[in-house]
Amino acid sequence: MGRRMGKGLPINGWLAIHKEVGMTSTRVVEAMRRITKAAKAGHGGTLDPFSEGVLPIALGEATKALALVLEGDKSYCCWVRFGTETDSGDPTGVVTDEGGAVPEKAAILEALKTFLGEQDQTPPSHSAIHIDGERAYERVRRGEVFEMPSRRVIFHELTLEDYSDGLAKITVKCGKGTYMRALARDLGRYLNCPAHLEQLLRTGTLGFGLQDCVSLDSLADAVRDDRLNKLLYPVDRVLDDIPALRLRDDVWHKIVNGQSAWVDALGCEGADMVRLLTPEGIFGAVGTLSPASSKDSRRLCKPKRLFHLS
Repeated sequence: MGRRMGKGLPINGWLAIHKEVGMTSTRVVEAMRRITKAAKAGHGGTLDPFSEGVLPIALGEATKALALVLEGDKSYCCWVRFGTETDSGDPTGVVTDEGGAVPEKAAILEALKTFLGEQDQTPPSHSAIHIDGERAYERVRRGEVFEMPSRRVIFHELTLEDYSDGLAKITVKCGKGTYMRALARDLGRYLNCPAHLEQLLRTGTLGFGLQDCVSLDSLADAVRDDRLNKLLYPVDRVLDDIPALRLRDDVWHKIVNGQSAWVDALGCEGADMVRLLTPEGIFGAVGTLSPASSKDSRRLCKPKRLFHLS
């Protein structure tokens, strides 16, 4: 893992942690840093304390990739409880509405069809979204009443996996910025029966799935046995959907010095961003490409983000 640098070790890469119920995402990162002694880390998308599942954590140089990947799709398993709606949209909130006829399975199946595709969604007021420069949940704690702005979201897949006694298990594939608590709330209102999100499991994000995850206890065991490197994923693991180019020495020299350079972008048709590999084939940067020409495959590459991994 190398020598200490500043207040921690210069560890570069990704860890996929299975966040447990009851912990905030920030607390998971803090626990991970205590275990690994990593100098720098950040998580790839918040999970509420009541929820669990995939929480990717970027370490060291991998934190530079966070801004490049946070717009990716996510997948969840949601348990929606019909009969009560809460102010937070989950079991931790105060009941604000209850009653109504619990819907039949056929009605839920039909309702889910109406939520597919792109649409407006109003996030819960108990969220970390900034309203006038302040987190929405902080204003809620002070008892303020305000209107949450809606946002465009997209649901790619909504599947009713099981339904009994007013509890629906729904698997979801969706785009960025989509709130499952809002989905449960809106589904209940559509069916004229209050509902809230009783349980949430994030099954995939940033290309990581449950099968890639380890618990904090398992991480601690690995560090104790000097096996951390076996759990670390490469810095560019979350960028593997971006085509890669291996550069010549002279071109790589220009890139690391912040200069644009002409590259042979054969195989990068349709791409405006590319991973850049050193002459030795090691990932070292992300660049943007000029528009493609019909004459040849040469395109001008401008460095966007450098990763110091040596």
